[in-house]
Amino acid sequence: MEEDESTTPKKKSDSQLNLPPSMNRPTVSLESRINRLIDSNHYHSPSKPIYSDRFIPSRSGSNFALFDLASSSPNKKDGKEDGAGSYASLLKTALFGPVTPDKSDVVNGFSPSGNIFRFKTETQRSLNLYPPFDSDVVTGVSPSPVKSPRKILRSPYKVLDAPALQDDFYLNLVDWSAQNVLAVGLGNCVYLWNACSSKVTKLCDLGVDETVCSVGWALRGTHLAIGTSSGTVQIWDVLRCKNIRTMEGHRLRVGALAWSSSVLSSGSRDKSILQRDIRTQEDHVSKLKGHKSEICGLKWSSDNRELASGGNDNKLFVWNQHSTQPVLRFCEHAAAVKAIAWSPHHFGLLASGGGTADRCIRFWNTTTNTHLNCVDTNSQVCNLVWSKNVNELVSTHGYSQNQIIVWKYPTMSKLATLTGHSYRVLYLAVSPDGQTIVTGAGDETLRFWNVFPSPKSQSRESEIGALSFGRTTIR
Repeated sequence: MEEDESTTPKKKSDSQLNLPPSMNRPTVSLESRINRLIDSNHYHSPSKPIYSDRFIPSRSGSNFALFDLASSSPNKKDGKEDGAGSYASLLKTALFGPVTPDKSDVVNGFSPSGNIFRFKTETQRSLNLYPPFDSDVVTGVSPSPVKSPRKILRSPYKVLDAPALQDDFYLNLVDWSAQNVLAVGLGNCVYLWNACSSKVTKLCDLGVDETVCSVGWALRGTHLAIGTSSGTVQIWDVLRCKNIRTMEGHRLRVGALAWSSSVLSSGSRDKSILQRDIRTQEDHVSKLKGHKSEICGLKWSSDNRELASGGNDNKLFVWNQHSTQPVLRFCEHAAAVKAIAWSPHHFGLLASGGGTADRCIRFWNTTTNTHLNCVDTNSQVCNLVWSKNVNELVSTHGYSQNQIIVWKYPTMSKLATLTGHSYRVLYLAVSPDGQTIVTGAGDETLRFWNVFPSPKSQSRESEIGALSFGRTTIR
């Protein structure tokens, strides 16, 4: 008799587990169980973390396209990236920019000369080596902030009356000492103005038959040289207000003076330059001849090795400490050369300016005897001076604009053009801290301008001196 299949229960297979019907587990054979016990050291439950001493390659960072291999990325489903993959792609783009041939090695961590697979334990290059967010900054160079142009006040902060200040291109009647005292030649007198206290002192009166043609401070600022219309040079001790020496030698007026330590150079209308050592009894130790007309400009280099002279013969000469003939002759100017300035920043760099028929500022390398540059200012160049704090210089001008210009070297771009004088600006001097200039003109005024920045480091004394300037107009 056959058994009814619907009523007779079936014999369970040994390969099946006695589990509830709701759990759909795959069948596990007895042979599998035995093999699992044998290989128990190598089998781990998928629900437990895997700890292994092997290096597991991470193929997600590999560039399969280089080898024509298909990538089986688990992050792509039906041609679309999942959320994690999209985020990773956006993050790479933000950090490294669009993937280009130059950046592919960085983004994918792949080196063409290395293996196709990159292990997880590989040392990663620091992301700080690469500029973030599409920056154009060169790797390894920190970006410098963009500096805004320095603001230079276009008006003087102080104006002083200077009655009888001569309107003569060939004279040098204003100089500023290291002790912060301004010396000014007015007619036949010399006055001292203390920039710290604003005190005015009358140093001397030459008399009705003589006038002051030039003034020049010694380097320490305790002695003042005065060139006169009669051809003499007087040395004054300003602390005692006493004339300690009068030196002869010139036949005509002395319009230019320049100090070098204990040596004083004087230039005259008699076309000669006298070198005077104030430590000796002689009036002069040597006589320099070469100019064919009046000497109107004299300047020693910052190292006191070279003396530059300019004359009404349109010539610029350079002398050394021992020569009696010029060692360098520059003849490119087309008018009198009064404006002369040595750069304190570049050895052997000399600037000179020509008069009305020339109107040019020229630059020379005295070590190689070369003409470097020429700038047409469209106006008579009366004075030149370099800033000791920054690589800039100031020029003052006469016909026809009577302006003051601040230049950036070597581009010679104009930083500022200052106006205010109604006559040509014939006189110029710089304060000891290098920030302020004073200009004088035939309009019988002295005007003070803040044109240069402060030095990187200043002593407390110089700070006090700078702060002591009154910022009020006292005319």
